[in-house]
Amino acid sequence: MALILPGFRFKKTYSSKKQVKPIVVSTWNHGLAANRSAWEILAKKGAALDAVEAGVKVTESDPNIRSVGLGGLPDRDGKVTLDACIMDHNNRCGSVAFLQDIENPIAVARKVMEDTPHIMLVGEGAFQFAMEKGFPKKDLLTEESKKEWEEWLKKSKYQPVINIENHDTIGMLAIDEAGNLSGACTTSGMAYKLHGRVGDSPIIGAGLFVDNEVGGACATGVGEAVIRIAGSAIVVELMRNGLAPEDACKKAVERIMKKHKNLDDLQVGFLALNKNGEYGGYSIYNGFNYALKTYSEEKLIDAKFFKEI
Repeated sequence: MALILPGFRFKKTYSSKKQVKPIVVSTWNHGLAANRSAWEILAKKGAALDAVEAGVKVTESDPNIRSVGLGGLPDRDGKVTLDACIMDHNNRCGSVAFLQDIENPIAVARKVMEDTPHIMLVGEGAFQFAMEKGFPKKDLLTEESKKEWEEWLKKSKYQPVINIENHDTIGMLAIDEAGNLSGACTTSGMAYKLHGRVGDSPIIGAGLFVDNEVGGACATGVGEAVIRIAGSAIVVELMRNGLAPEDACKKAVERIMKKHKNLDDLQVGFLALNKNGEYGGYSIYNGFNYALKTYSEEKLIDAKFFKEI
């Protein structure tokens, strides 16, 4: 049964419009390169699930991106710990959290989805599973990230900086030629976090949610704030109740703002894609952007926002 949110009348809006397909959207400017990799699959009539996995793996393997995968900034103990999840059009999903020494956690998350009866594996268990599946062990702490961590240790002050070290999770949503949606989300989490901290990115319904009848959504920013409202699931339900993607993202951001008395340094952004291929994003502060790729367009879009830094 659909969740009917107060103030909104349930109405189906997805059967009367022509669906834009294929299409892929992803968070932040590194989404441009990720989208191109996903598009190689989508343009050949490949599955959205394969596309989103391939797309975010590009970001995970780029050592110059300090918030995802290889080269990600470590926790306060100097350990790079990764979170990721993936979800397909049948609501199958897989997730890993607090995973170390594996370059592509999104691929491990897919194996959890396809090869186990579970949805989430964490920590040492997730690592052991990855080893059993043949994933290579790799030290993810690059010299550049290590130097930044060592500099941080001199003061050991945890102070998130908006749109910089703590907000560059990549989330990706795609519709394939068959009209099916899938999504993926992956991150190394907040820089210099407590060892063992897990954010919203591997949590289905928080960092990512997909409903093939409605659309999908993903989140970026301070994960604790996203978890508190089940952010991505809320965005999808708002779209189910008739809101356009951007409006649904805005409503979710408003809900987060109402739940926090102090918004200093609290950046959260949502990105949504509905069944028709309509897309939109919204964030608390300016600076959040997302990448789009279709047959006719490839661009980076600045999301609308509530407050200017």
